[in-house]
Amino acid sequence: MSHLASDFRDRMAASGFSDLREKLKAMTPHRDNYKNKVSDHSKGRKRKYYDSEEDYSDYEEQRELEALKVKSGIRQVNIFSSDECSRIEAKIDEVVSKAEKGLYREHTVDRAPLRNKYFFGEGYTYGSQLEKKGPGQERLYSKGEVDEIPNWVHELVIKKLIANHIIPEDFVNSAVINDYQPGGCIVSHVDPIHIFERPIVSVSFFSDSALCFGCKFQFKPIRVSEPVLYLPVRRGSVTVLSGYAADGITHCIRPQDIKERRAVIILRKTKPDAPRLEVKSRGDTALHTSTPGRHQILKAKRSHRKADPDAAHRPRILEMDKEENRRSAGVWRPRRQSISSSENFWRRSHEAAGSYEEPGNNSVNSARKVKMRRH
Repeated sequence: MSHLASDFRDRMAASGFSDLREKLKAMTPHRDNYKNKVSDHSKGRKRKYYDSEEDYSDYEEQRELEALKVKSGIRQVNIFSSDECSRIEAKIDEVVSKAEKGLYREHTVDRAPLRNKYFFGEGYTYGSQLEKKGPGQERLYSKGEVDEIPNWVHELVIKKLIANHIIPEDFVNSAVINDYQPGGCIVSHVDPIHIFERPIVSVSFFSDSALCFGCKFQFKPIRVSEPVLYLPVRRGSVTVLSGYAADGITHCIRPQDIKERRAVIILRKTKPDAPRLEVKSRGDTALHTSTPGRHQILKAKRSHRKADPDAAHRPRILEMDKEENRRSAGVWRPRRQSISSSENFWRRSHEAAGSYEEPGNNSVNSARKVKMRRH
């Protein structure tokens, strides 16, 4: 053994290296160069593959320019003290309690896993609630389908925004409370341009979080790409979106950014000509259009599921995952025919019992007592 070790040291010395790691490093210099390039360019992001460093540089420059455009349409102010936040948060808890007791109108409450929405003043259909999907298909509910904006929202929130010249008087006619549990999210979207005026005003409560711009969501499992802009939102902060930030790029809440319960009050104004669902008769909802005699039937659905606070500690299972599992469980698979399911086995068992009759027998008791399996 000592002879082999001595021989190995002699060969290493002849090659000019005292350490095998140094020799391997010298033999594969491209590995270190690759690692250095990735660390220099990624800056915390996963690097995509590009034909050249120049292409990658152009990509980074475009993202930086877009981030500047987004920032130009964002205004953030902190005008709510900790005590004021606590008072408003207590009122939000009252809203949740009333919803649990069923004290609101049907379309006021929209439940989803780890996120509940409460519409006041004006509500609208979105996402899976429409048969026809895509931007521009959202519709306001008919008047009276959701509850009016609570007085405390006017007194504790809207009046303070007006006093600080963030919104003009009589601007807000729609208030939405989004209540997130840990791990909740809302996918990338643009607030419907054909329904809401700008700006879009939101106030955050319960905990700090972040608003991300320009993300792409993938599912099964859920994954979110790196944002063009990551915007921290603190408890009690007011965020105002307009211009490119509101209309030119999507925004979202990522699951990883909701570490504690968080609520946001979104205050907006609907456009006078925003399309609206009209109730023709009970249970029959139609879209009002400017063309006489033409009505596109839409389904306005809502989820009755309740958020489960403990779900944040379990693996996240999306509805599309559940649906996929149901489909795969229902797929017919050919099974090897067992002897117990064959007609011959049925015949033998009944012959042994003396109760078998041939299918052509016209006796009164010719009906088979056991159903044969169709093959």
